[in-house]
Amino acid sequence: MTISYNWLSDYLPVSVDPERLSKILTSIGLEVESMESYASVKGGLKGLVVGKVLSCERHPNADKLTLTKVDIGAEAPLSIVCGAPNVTPGQTVVVAPVGTTIYPYSGDPITMKLAKIRGEESQGMICAEDEIGLGPNHGGILVLPDTLKAGIPLQQHFPVYTDTIYEIGLTPNRMDAMSHIGVARDVAAYLTHHDKKELRIKTTSVNGFKVQEQSLTIEVTVKDPIACQRYSSVSISGIKVAESPQWLKDRLLAIGLRPINNIVDITNYVMHETGQPLHAFDADAIKGGKIIVQKLPEGSPFVTLDEKERRLHADDLMICDAEGGLCIAGVYGGIGSGVTPATTRLFLESAWFNPGMIRKTSFRHGLRTDAASRFEKGVDISQTVNVLKRAALLIKEIAGGVIASDITDIYPNPEEKKQVALKYHYLKKLSGKNYHPDTVKKILEALGFEILKDGIDELRVCVPHSKPDISIPADIVEEIIRIDGLDNIEIPQAITITPSVENDLDGRLREKVAQYLAGAGFREILTNSITNSAYYTEQQLRGTVKMLNNLSAELNILRPAMLETALEVISYNHNRKNDQLRLFEFGKTYATTGQGEYQEDIHCCIYLSGIYTEASWRQAAQPADLYLLKGVLARLASSLGLPALKLEETSLPGLLPGFQLIAGKEKLGSIGQVAKAKMAQFDIKQPVYVADLNWNMLVKLATKNNLSFRELPRQIAVERDLAMIVNRTVAYSAIESAIKKAGIQKLSGTRLFDLFESDKLGADKKSVAINFSFLDEEKTMTDKEIDALMQKLIQTLEKEIEAEIRTS
Repeated sequence: MTISYNWLSDYLPVSVDPERLSKILTSIGLEVESMESYASVKGGLKGLVVGKVLSCERHPNADKLTLTKVDIGAEAPLSIVCGAPNVTPGQTVVVAPVGTTIYPYSGDPITMKLAKIRGEESQGMICAEDEIGLGPNHGGILVLPDTLKAGIPLQQHFPVYTDTIYEIGLTPNRMDAMSHIGVARDVAAYLTHHDKKELRIKTTSVNGFKVQEQSLTIEVTVKDPIACQRYSSVSISGIKVAESPQWLKDRLLAIGLRPINNIVDITNYVMHETGQPLHAFDADAIKGGKIIVQKLPEGSPFVTLDEKERRLHADDLMICDAEGGLCIAGVYGGIGSGVTPATTRLFLESAWFNPGMIRKTSFRHGLRTDAASRFEKGVDISQTVNVLKRAALLIKEIAGGVIASDITDIYPNPEEKKQVALKYHYLKKLSGKNYHPDTVKKILEALGFEILKDGIDELRVCVPHSKPDISIPADIVEEIIRIDGLDNIEIPQAITITPSVENDLDGRLREKVAQYLAGAGFREILTNSITNSAYYTEQQLRGTVKMLNNLSAELNILRPAMLETALEVISYNHNRKNDQLRLFEFGKTYATTGQGEYQEDIHCCIYLSGIYTEASWRQAAQPADLYLLKGVLARLASSLGLPALKLEETSLPGLLPGFQLIAGKEKLGSIGQVAKAKMAQFDIKQPVYVADLNWNMLVKLATKNNLSFRELPRQIAVERDLAMIVNRTVAYSAIESAIKKAGIQKLSGTRLFDLFESDKLGADKKSVAINFSFLDEEKTMTDKEIDALMQKLIQTLEKEIEAEIRTS
């Protein structure tokens, strides 16, 4: 939710500093995710001044440059080299002196420096319109009216609208804060409580609303009072559709809305002011002089404002005229009924639509509009008429016209306000704080609650329609805590925890794995298990768990694989120049058979990207690769007592190459390099390597293998090297298997230290050099014993993999 400081301040009874306001908003549960200065012209024209061109001379070293003298009201005129063809003496111009930063219409900011251009000194710049962000025109320097005085700030001639903009992270239940008035009500309640003053928000009166004629009466019928519990409307004739006044455009642009025309802009303005969406119809496009709120048959075609034909669902609520659909109620308008430059007569709608129905319709058609996002959370059903009057008065003021009908208000079953009882001991139990009853009552009254009963141990309140999420005592406690300030929650000096007596092997293994990886320089990440189906192939999407009530069109399934959500994190970091990444994550994937059966699998995933070891004076930088990741896994498996890992190449989604990880006889997971096509999905340029471990299998294997400890050997290991030529297709895992078959108990370790490929070795051959370590823990081994063991190894390698031993 975007909130404008200037706009919000219109409703606050006292002035609040932007910094303090930011802290207040976060304290009352409206977390400020960002706070930024806004200017209608980028940079706010700061430092730019009005200048008078005194003289112009041709540049001695450049035909297209001019040497000018410009008066900016200083002791001496500035010497400026200008490349514009339209500069002449006597002009009034925009000057950026040395030290001024200009913000072009497109491009990066530029700070003026004292410069020499073709040998001539330039003490600034005479600016064109696009060079200072006023517009796209670069046809020459911007010439100002001669009445302007040299040296005055340009801001005096081009007033710049400035504001402070807050981005607020709203929880889905906070519909009451999806408007400037709603936020102002919370802030005023906070100030009332903390500043000990009786403060109420300022609102605009609608007492000036008056029906002037009955020339445009449109009959309204609501056929589904459950889907549309209240429908209010009014007609206005004699309007003129035009560009909005500057103040209105400034307000909308500051919160990121593009001005369209005065009518549409007013409906958007009122929605962001009050939280109530409105819809304006061209009254002349309403056939038969009737509005019918109803559902149309399944599959009915309807063309929306984006010129797309959509097939309606039987549960989609429509606003219709005598001949057919005009608008998908609460979601999106139709192509033929909207306001156009030729519109002179309006039908204005303000309604309450069923939140669940609006949400389903919005997602069915992929139409996530501002109106739908408010209706689906539940708007204030009590304010439809007042909001309608507010909009009608603004339209009269800005677009002209007269109120041409009575207000129609179809509200057959008025919504009763909910009543909630709160016991003071329950408040203390949940909040951990002992509130005085008078404090509780003042907070709730400041938020619009009505006190029905004030007992010794219980308070009964009537909930305002503006807070549709309030229904149980815990909700009332939340409201009290918010206004008191979430940062004022008391933390006890001691917290009592009862330790679990169960044998939590899973938890201990997680801690051990996390500690090992953190010690190796990895950082733990936590990604969203709800993700975008567009990331996955059709094969991967078979059996996925689809969301029935997803928060956005993009987050529509539970992830079937871990890789894609991690690539979002990797891409986010790469885009911010953080490209040396070692990450790990514990998470779940989800699947379903489609018969109501669901499966959750736990994973431990490890990711490498970028430089693994940075360059130093002793060594070059070492980029991450698959072998480094394999080494991390091998050491991790060893620390957990798992069998030695083997890799078997296989086809895996998103990986190229991809390998199965085998521990003993069990499939432990997969490892590989992320395929280029998959990286392109996330705009990742550098290689990414991933290992995905089946956590349940890892726990099972770790349980089978008990770690034991023994003394360090007293003897020293003896090492021998052996180089051999083998077929290029022979994998190192095959060599390891052959060495194992030799059955040499005194072989304590092997290490590959050289790999060489060349046609000089023979067609499709490679040279492999391995270091062998031998150890007898009882005595020192003799050369004769070691030579015999080496001979046994050589014979086994020659037999098993047809190795040719190199003697030189």
